[in-house]
Amino acid sequence: MTIVEMLESARETIDRMTVFELRDAVDRGAVVIDIRPQAQRAVEGTLPGALAIERNVLEWRLDPTSDARLAIATDHDVEWIVICSEGYTSSLAAASLKLLGLHKATDLVGGYQALKSAGLLGVLTQAKHCVREAEAVAAH
Repeated sequence: MTIVEMLESARETIDRMTVFELRDAVDRGAVVIDIRPQAQRAVEGTLPGALAIERNVLEWRLDPTSDARLAIATDHDVEWIVICSEGYTSSLAAASLKLLGLHKATDLVGGYQALKSAGLLGVLTQAKHCVREAEAVAAH
């Protein structure tokens, strides 16, 4: 299997979200996860209100059965929206979360760059649960 085939296979398992659907998802309680490495976030910019969880620990932090899980990872019904820079790595990550039984996991088409281009980087700052969780993770 090639990486292109792997990406296509991953995307067959998730219902990807567009930037224009993100506000409604956050309004209903979805949690946005920014999986870009810290060095990339430093260059491209942060996503206020998103939880910054690097890709290498994502499953450990979101699996409700993991000893290393975040407090918000309470069960398999949390709606996780994974964001990377352009929407490729996030598709693979969301598919991996689905394999863990996190059936509401998805990713954002175009990733951070699409949000930035649409002028929607502040979309998460209006949701109290996003800001609260981001502050809790930053405190650790």
